[in-house]
Amino acid sequence: MSGHSKWSTIKHQKEATDIKRGKVFSKLAKAITLAAGEGTDPEKNFKLRLEVERAKQANMPKENIERAIAKVTGRGEGKLEEVVYEGYGPEGVAIIVEAATDNRNRTTADVKNIFERGGGSLSGSGAVDYQFKSMGLITVEKSSKTDEQILKIIDLGVEDVEEVSDALEIYVKQGKLAEIREQLSQANFKVLNAELVKQPKNEIKIINPAKANKVLKLMNSLHEHDDIQRVFANFNIPEEVLKQIDEV
Repeated sequence: MSGHSKWSTIKHQKEATDIKRGKVFSKLAKAITLAAGEGTDPEKNFKLRLEVERAKQANMPKENIERAIAKVTGRGEGKLEEVVYEGYGPEGVAIIVEAATDNRNRTTADVKNIFERGGGSLSGSGAVDYQFKSMGLITVEKSSKTDEQILKIIDLGVEDVEEVSDALEIYVKQGKLAEIREQLSQANFKVLNAELVKQPKNEIKIINPAKANKVLKLMNSLHEHDDIQRVFANFNIPEEVLKQIDEV
């Protein structure tokens, strides 16, 4: 997949910018609170440990993390819940949106509006989920000896390795995410991120700059919404096409 850019890669670049602006803290806090619903001890709750580590990588203050975990004891009105939306964007791109909200009706209306303004449409549950696989994704820093890195990674028994512009994306079975991440660290790989994701089974390649820009504008609008945690999509835009787009 070398030479191509998918939303996962673009999203990481955007999140790096958001971290610098401090904008990402509120989203990280919501993710931590949701994950803590399955147990407040990061050592026993892997999902919570992942979210806490993401927060630490973003330099989120320790007290913010502790406060987000403590919020899980909240009850009744204002309690966070996770909502998953499915829909289609321009060019038939399949999109899954994961949100954390204390007002489902408000968030649903907002997401529906974003899809429609972006030339897409919100669908029902299960409409696009079958086009994705639930996987673990580990992103590591790419060195000048990329081929050697990939061979070492393959030897660990991963499902897939994809080279993107500034990193290597490693897909693993969800149950092996912690184990393989640790093995990569021990092998002196610089792990940039580890998370649970939806991997497209097939991708839609978009080579028309105007059409690619339309898709990215919808993705950007979803990503910018305060309640939306993650957005997964099955488009693939060649880097040479990205360079022709004014606003990514």
